[in-house]
Amino acid sequence: MKQNFGYDDAKIADLLSDKDSYYVRAEKALPYEKYKAFMDYCETDAGDNVVGIYFEEQYDRVYPNNELGCHVLGFTVSGNVGMYGVEGGYNEYLNGYNGRSYSYLSEDNSLTEEVEPAVNGYNLVTSIDANVQKIVQDVVTEYMSTVGAKNVSVLVMDPSNCNVLALYNSHQFDPNDAYSLDSTKYQFVGLEDDEEAKYKTFEEFKDKGTDEEHVEALNNVWRNFAVTDLYEPGSTYKVFTIAGAIEEGYVTETDTFFCDGGEEKDIYYIGCSSRRYGGHGELTLSQALEKSCNDALMQIAAKEGATDFDKYQVLFGFGQRTNIDIQGEYDELSLSTAVYHRDTLNEVELATSSFGQGVTTTMMQLGTAFCSVINGGYYYEPSIVRRIEDEDGNIIESRENVLVRRTVSEETSDIMRNQLFLVVEQGTGKRAAIEGYSIGGKTGTAEKLPRGNGKYLISFIGFAPADNPQVVVYVIVDEPNIPDQSSSPEASYIFADIAVELFPYLNIYKDNDNFDLDNSDAPGEEISPIYVGDTPENDVAGGEDNPYVAGSEDVETTEEGSGDEDESGEDTSDEDTPGEDTSYEDTSEGDDSAE
Repeated sequence: MKQNFGYDDAKIADLLSDKDSYYVRAEKALPYEKYKAFMDYCETDAGDNVVGIYFEEQYDRVYPNNELGCHVLGFTVSGNVGMYGVEGGYNEYLNGYNGRSYSYLSEDNSLTEEVEPAVNGYNLVTSIDANVQKIVQDVVTEYMSTVGAKNVSVLVMDPSNCNVLALYNSHQFDPNDAYSLDSTKYQFVGLEDDEEAKYKTFEEFKDKGTDEEHVEALNNVWRNFAVTDLYEPGSTYKVFTIAGAIEEGYVTETDTFFCDGGEEKDIYYIGCSSRRYGGHGELTLSQALEKSCNDALMQIAAKEGATDFDKYQVLFGFGQRTNIDIQGEYDELSLSTAVYHRDTLNEVELATSSFGQGVTTTMMQLGTAFCSVINGGYYYEPSIVRRIEDEDGNIIESRENVLVRRTVSEETSDIMRNQLFLVVEQGTGKRAAIEGYSIGGKTGTAEKLPRGNGKYLISFIGFAPADNPQVVVYVIVDEPNIPDQSSSPEASYIFADIAVELFPYLNIYKDNDNFDLDNSDAPGEEISPIYVGDTPENDVAGGEDNPYVAGSEDVETTEEGSGDEDESGEDTSDEDTPGEDTSYEDTSEGDDSAE
């Protein structure tokens, strides 16, 4: 003990002090080098008489790809207890259990021995494609190193069944060393001159922060934005407003709408981005989506009314759990207040919800709902684990895709696919286009709380091919590091950079004639503050009980109102005019499990 483990007499005496037990654990997670040196010593003449020291093997899961897919995988803590991701969701399957032997006296006083063999944990075969995950990771890593943002998240799904092919959040951690504070460094960038910051640098936080502060910072890294975080989606929500209105017959493809720059609702004037030049004028239904016109969407929602508008929110799964099979979703009760329902969809709430403000969603909710819009109206539970196997590859459990309900008809789905194709061909999504491919999609730019602070969440959700979708890619850029976030095409550019690598890998072939595409001066989604003049005190569903609202309390804001008006009330903002199924299977050996 002294020679190989460095114990002194006092330490050895302390280990032997418990007279009620014949067993004491001296060390945990002993390095193999120390174990090997001790066993070699026992083989010598000097160590031949060593007794009373035993070793127990402990199996730990190892993540050979380090950060890749960390938010999908999660990690384990002492005793291989799963935390987050599939580790947390499937802990009971992944962990085996140790064997044991025991003896007892039978009725005739003979000694009987029995052995219960060890049982290995099962392996999970997931829908995550490691190559797709790597493509996403490389693109976003490059973006974060050159432009940067508060966060970038990407969700890649198979629209035919809502299997998740990749899930990425820009602030990564290594599951092999999940408690390393190095992964929290990004949280202290730019705080050197912040007078209110408790810790000005990462080094100061690492040295002086409390255990509770360290864990809180790590929780911010571990949390899975795509599954957990609520946010206002902005104009991507228009897809569902229009799809529901078409399905119920409130609008048709031949209908037109006149945009004069906004709508007065109750005592508030809710603006369209086009208000600074008098409105979009007369628009067809398709053009309303192409130009992302708030005025037209408010008119469409008014036709639907609160009851039918909410009917389709529920059908599309908003305000509900998706039941994705990894940890992180809020409970059903908490999520139900994340959107306005028919009893709270008053005139203002109905208007703003129509274009994705005031209503809050999760990335997984919106991605899953979008798949149903373009796949013929079939809403599936999103999933990651496809099957569970034993160590020999025998299938223990196969996870079938769960069809929950129909959202819209095939006819409505056909119309929406075509309209979303036109958004990319000639509308606000043109910067997501890439040569030779037919792509459909929708841009989104949401003004964050508090209103008027100049901070936006930028998004793009797209699919290809347009007439037979094989993949959906949803990109969110939260507060990009650019001077004017409101006119940002960042999410569209990231989508295009991913798609260039992703489509060939997935055997999605070029099917469009736009080989001479030049989208460098393509129009983007025009954005202006939601309200002209007075702003409601609280215009987000759930109010202060909504985690999204609570998270905005420490954000600086400008004075009440849009912040873009002179004393006469005239808008003086200088806005720019935008204008084959694969799975990842890790079958590493080990007595516990592989993922």
